[in-house]
This record gives sequence, C-alpha cells and structure tokens, in this order.
Amino acid sequence: MKKTLISALTTALVIGAASTTFAAANPFSDVPSDSWAYDAVSQLAKDGVVEGYGDGTYRGQTTITRYEMAQMVAKAMAKADVSKADKAILDKLAAEFADELNNLGVRVSNLEKKVDNVKWGGLLRYQYVSDRHDSGKENSSVVLFRMEPQAAINQNWVAKARIDYVTDADRSENASNATVDRMYAEGTYSDGAFVARLGKLPAFSIQGVVIDDPLSGAEVAFGNTFKTTITAGRYKGPESDTYSAGSYQAIQFDYAASKKLALAAAYQNFGQRTFVKDLTNSDDSNLGIWSLGTTYKFTSTLSGSAFYGKGNASNLESKNKTVYNVELDYKGADQANKGSFGIYAAYRHLGKAAVLVPTFDGAARDQKGWEIGGNYTFAPNIVGTALYFKGKDIAADTDASKIFGKVEFFF
Repeated sequence: MKKTLISALTTALVIGAASTTFAAANPFSDVPSDSWAYDAVSQLAKDGVVEGYGDGTYRGQTTITRYEMAQMVAKAMAKADVSKADKAILDKLAAEFADELNNLGVRVSNLEKKVDNVKWGGLLRYQYVSDRHDSGKENSSVVLFRMEPQAAINQNWVAKARIDYVTDADRSENASNATVDRMYAEGTYSDGAFVARLGKLPAFSIQGVVIDDPLSGAEVAFGNTFKTTITAGRYKGPESDTYSAGSYQAIQFDYAASKKLALAAAYQNFGQRTFVKDLTNSDDSNLGIWSLGTTYKFTSTLSGSAFYGKGNASNLESKNKTVYNVELDYKGADQANKGSFGIYAAYRHLGKAAVLVPTFDGAARDQKGWEIGGNYTFAPNIVGTALYFKGKDIAADTDASKIFGKVEFFF
C-alpha cells in the first residue's frame, strides 16, 4: 500500500472532528507515526482492505478529499471477507465519515453492489543465473510475467489462480511458454481457524525445504496456535517433462510456542513405484519423508531457523536421503518501504531422496554447501535480490557453485 494513501486517510481521521467544509477546503497534514489512527489504517493497508481509485492507483500527487475518502471506505465496507478485527476498524472509519457516506446516498448502495469482486496482482521479474559444476557452467537470463487473479465466490470462498508467462531473454525464437501454475478454490471459516483448498494448489512444507510446488488435490488446515494441515493429491514431480506422476499425502503440525519461538513437524509420502524410481533410482513402492523444524526471533531484526528431515529410500547412502538446513536472517526487504533491506547466511544439505522442490534460489536438490545473500527495495514495489552458493553436488561428490540475481516489479 502507498504511504501517501495511509498518510491521507489517517490525517482525515484526525481532522474529521472539524466541519466537512473546513476539511475539504484545507490540505491534509501528516499524522505522527505513533498515533493510534496511523496504526489502525496501516493495519487495514497491510490486510489489503483499504483500496484506492478504481484503476488500482492512489494518485499520490493529487489531494484526496473527504468525499473520495468516503468512497474508498464504502468500497472497503462492501467486502465480504473482512476479519472481525478489520471490521472493527472499518466501523470507526464509517463513524468518522458518517456525513459523507450519508450524502452519497444511493451511490453508496451502488458501490456496495457493484464493487469489483475480482482482484489482480502479480509481478514482472528479470532473473540471471550462473550455475557452475566441475563439468562446466551454464548462464541463463529469464523474464517472467506473473498474473495472480482472485475472485470472490461468497463470504467464505474465493477462487485463486497464478498464470506465468516465461521467456528466455538470451533467445529470440521458440523460447517462451505460458503455464497455469495454480488454480484452486479456497474456503476460510472462523477467522482463519479452518481453511480448505481444492484444485491445483500450492504445496508448501516446513520452511519450504522439502517442497514448494503445486499439486492437484485437496488440503484442509485447522487450528490457530496449534495448526494441523492435511494434504492429499497427485504430484507430477520436480521436472514434469521427465518424471511420472505419483500420489501425495502429507500431514504437518505447526505450533506457535511464543511470539519468538515456532515449532513444526511433518510427514510426506510419495507413492507409485515408477515415480519413486525416477526420484531416487530405488525399487521402493513409496518414498516417505519425516521432518522437524523450528524458527526463533532473537530480536525484532534478527531471526534464525533450523530444519532436519530424512527419507526412507532403502538402497541409498545416508547423505542422499538426509536433508538439513540452518539459516540466520537479518531484517528483510519490505516491498512497500524504499531503502529497506535484508541479508542472510545459511548452510543447506538437500539430499535427492529427501527433497522434491525446495524454495531456495541458491542450493538445489542434490546439493549441499554455504549460501549468502540479500535483498533491497530500490523503490516502492521494486525489489532486488542477489546470492552466492558454494558447495557440492552430493551424489557425484563434485564441486558446485551458483551466482543468482533478480529484480522484481510488483503490482
């Protein structure tokens, strides 16, 4: 969300006690960052409740009147998927702009009825990778354009999709493809205490170490402080052109022990003999992976995470069916906050029979070694990332390294 919008909205709250004519005729002034109003509107912006003009912009160079503010509040009030906490904030805003909302009359009703129930988001990404092994190196440049539509079905259910268009920046012909990466329905009940998903949905294991990839199936998650997630479906594999499809079942437990400490445990099972042989070169009929993970916030800017897991492949060395990951993070780039940044250091061991598609941009499946990196927000919604990985290909026991960089433009 744009800081201009937040500043304007919070200012309107502070001066709202004055007459409507006075408020509309005078420019808004900033509200101190420690004001309760600033915190309230910042929360609405963070939750995606506050919206700008119909074209998705906030026109930061244009003075926003109380009438325009009331229109934005009316649109937000028309949303059906607002949490109880955000509803309470909206009620305060509605009381503040009561006169303007009443003056809108039928137009407010029309806004409530016609407010667009389809939201669009996404990004444009330029990515450079230099992947180096003993056998040689491969450099690549890729441009990705991603669209993420979300359509409200009713007060509990939404339809979500992710459409990726990828082109090889190093080639001019026959180097582009479009894929529907995700397409699923999601239902949320009891303020997020129960969530159900059905379709081609994202599978994300503890810290994204074992798998961060879509599969076709269903998932339910329930609980707050202690959450249980159960997933079942069909999974094509990390390289869809070469791997056969197999069944997938998983159960994961997440426990927020305190504001600083979180614990997790999971078990994933991949079935179908051909699929497992493609993954591990073993004759097992299924591949089971159990794992444990924890994260801890040392301070508001410094956090650490640790993960350990093991697969049950029968004919592989321990190094190939073991996964562990230790990472230390300092701060982190906020795409809305120019100048924000983050750095990290990690050691990863990603055995091929314990990992499918890890979420990391550096170390890949069947690799181990050190990784350092960072990100930086150049301007609102423009974030750059760079990293360096140095280690080995585990099965071959040969040296490997990677230089990775990307710039992402969010919208």
